[in-house]
Amino acid sequence: HMLSKVGMWDFDIFLFDRLTNGNSLVTLLCHLFNVHGLIHHFQLDMVTLHRFLVMVQEDYHSQNPYHNAVHAADVTQAMHCYLREPKLANFLTPSDIMLGLLAAAAHDVDHPGVNQPFLIKTKHHLASLYQNVSVLENHHWRSTIGMLRESRLLAHLPKEVTQDIEQQLGSLILATDINRQNEFLIRLKSHLDNQDLRLEDAQDRHFMLQIALKCADICNPCRLWDLSKQWSERVCEEFYRQGDLEQKFELEISPLCNQQKDTIPSIQIGFMTYIVEPLFERWAQFTGDTPLSENMLNHLRRNKAKWRSLLHKQHSSSRNNDHSGQVTGSQEQTLNEEETP
Repeated sequence: HMLSKVGMWDFDIFLFDRLTNGNSLVTLLCHLFNVHGLIHHFQLDMVTLHRFLVMVQEDYHSQNPYHNAVHAADVTQAMHCYLREPKLANFLTPSDIMLGLLAAAAHDVDHPGVNQPFLIKTKHHLASLYQNVSVLENHHWRSTIGMLRESRLLAHLPKEVTQDIEQQLGSLILATDINRQNEFLIRLKSHLDNQDLRLEDAQDRHFMLQIALKCADICNPCRLWDLSKQWSERVCEEFYRQGDLEQKFELEISPLCNQQKDTIPSIQIGFMTYIVEPLFERWAQFTGDTPLSENMLNHLRRNKAKWRSLLHKQHSSSRNNDHSGQVTGSQEQTLNEEETP
């Protein structure tokens, strides 16, 4: 049974999604709510929980190559792994765990498959609604609140409690805005350097939940190569689709969205170097050198080396016969043959 391995880093979410007939998010969350004792603790109704989770899952766009319900399930599975890290687990309340899992599951709900600059320059109604600030993340949060209220999942809890849950969900989901990456990295670095994190305090626990969600959201490069590579191809395909739309509307093509110029290896190496590595090195500093943190950093370094090798193969092939810079099947085959177990 795959669910018995849900706490393992090499969990294959793509296989799980196939085995559950595209119901990975609902199945995973029902299981995790049980595992963590949340059904009992919050006296949740199983049918209502299931109905809420189906609403969330169906609000993701299955047409998106990347920002779909499988990404949400993947982020939730990573979050579950992070919540079990002793440095964090020893302090977490049932409320923290429920918030962490719910935020992970819903953090990209109703994602349109294009980024914030695209929504702003096409004058999308969401951009004006949220005044060009964390447009997508605000939408993911407010959509989640709408579904929570409609499902009445938490309707039996005191009003103050549900209000607090809604606010904290917002604060967690808004932390996934990549434009705020430096703000969070600087705060985390300062806490680690000063050794002043007090996880007995709700505020510090909430901050580390924000960091855990940020890690879970961008953990693809820290997964096994076969899984990591699929995510990379999917996210770049979504970028390229946006570039095609921009071309069609005669708009300037956004960075990373030009299939002719921005190749998958170059996009991935940049992402790993400037976004992923700095965050995960700090996360490892927080957790201490746990098997999970070591494992993630090892995958990250190995995967980066693979993309580098693909980039070099690409460059040499485009020099030889001036190709468009896309990786060929034979190059991919060579890389897989070189792969060490």
